[in-house]
Amino acid sequence: MTTITSRKRRAIMVYVADRPGVLNKISMLIRRKMYNVESITACAARQSGYSRISLTLHEDNNDNLQQVILQIEKMTEVISARELDINESFWREVALVKFEASQIQFEQFNKKYSFETLDQQNHGVHIVQLAGISKMIDDFLLDLGDDKIIEVARSGFTALDR
Repeated sequence: MTTITSRKRRAIMVYVADRPGVLNKISMLIRRKMYNVESITACAARQSGYSRISLTLHEDNNDNLQQVILQIEKMTEVISARELDINESFWREVALVKFEASQIQFEQFNKKYSFETLDQQNHGVHIVQLAGISKMIDDFLLDLGDDKIIEVARSGFTALDR
């Protein structure tokens, strides 16, 4: 009998000079290390000319993760890179979901998940936005069921220290 264990989700926050190709260089480094990146989000940092990148991946070994961070920090465009402690930071994602539901079902889902309605189309087709922890989004999708879901777009994680 084999036991399947889930690997620990980790987030790395990277500040970089806002130059073409930086995100590609970072993702190629991680690929060479044989990690599967779960999500990458990037946005402008508060300081002009810099960007903030949030990477999430699965890794149980602290030494392996620290090695990746050290290699990222060696890149000339990187200002800083560090792991975000899951207990000392906020991790969120956004999902846009198009689904079919009666008006009563729709109201029940909205009461339970407090989503923002973006559009309601004919024949009970709804487009909503959910923002929060990934478990809440996963739970919403499970509650809906595959037969009701038309399309889903998820942003991936972004994270911020306390």
